[in-house]
Amino acid sequence: MNGTLPEDAALSAVADWLSASSSTVVLTGAGMSTESGLPDFRSTSGWWKQIDPRRVASVEALEQNYSLFAEFYRMRLERLHDCQPHRGHLILAEWERRGIVSAIVTQNVDGLHQRAGSNQVAELHGSLSRIRCHACGTGAAVERFMNGDRCGRCGGKLRPAVVLFGEMLPEDAWEHAVQAISRAELLLVIGTSLEVYPASQLPLMTRGRVVMINAEETALDHRFALTIRGKAGETLQQLERLLTGKNEEDGSEK
Repeated sequence: MNGTLPEDAALSAVADWLSASSSTVVLTGAGMSTESGLPDFRSTSGWWKQIDPRRVASVEALEQNYSLFAEFYRMRLERLHDCQPHRGHLILAEWERRGIVSAIVTQNVDGLHQRAGSNQVAELHGSLSRIRCHACGTGAAVERFMNGDRCGRCGGKLRPAVVLFGEMLPEDAWEHAVQAISRAELLLVIGTSLEVYPASQLPLMTRGRVVMINAEETALDHRFALTIRGKAGETLQQLERLLTGKNEEDGSEK
């Protein structure tokens, strides 16, 4: 099977693989969240084309230009407050409940998977909505960061618990992702350009089939069993309709 099937045939094949797989893992990126109204960063029109990430999203920015750093992340938190999980997020949560998906590995920091009801989520790049002190690590309420307060314990600078440029990925989330993906019979890669290392290496760590669902072409598309060009939420809705039809035909409650 290669990545050149017509769309209808490709969707049907993926639905068949989802039904047959005993271990399906989903890897998501920014394209999973754009349909909820959040901007991406690495597409041809993404934020990083307009903003130098090291000016606003790095350890250096936090330590040397905290006012700009804090302004950037307050803006992101304000935008996130107005966003809701879309139908695709809800479908993945439902697939977890029905035993179709065993884990979600995400590069996103927006928490939309959890808000949609997914429980088995490994956040490779941390979370915007968790706030901690950069100096001592003590947690704090989001409101304190939004108000410009300092750490109540040591007076240090508050920050979202996201992975900044210059920081390592959280070890527990990375290990969980590697273990889940290495065991997967099917890996759905949704809405990511696979430009960020080391997350870009995860699809190469499974012996199972890999399906890419993305609006734009990536450099690794040729490595995958199938590539479906399309929006995350719309494609997942199409797959859910196919799965529901299959389950009705065979009487399955999966």
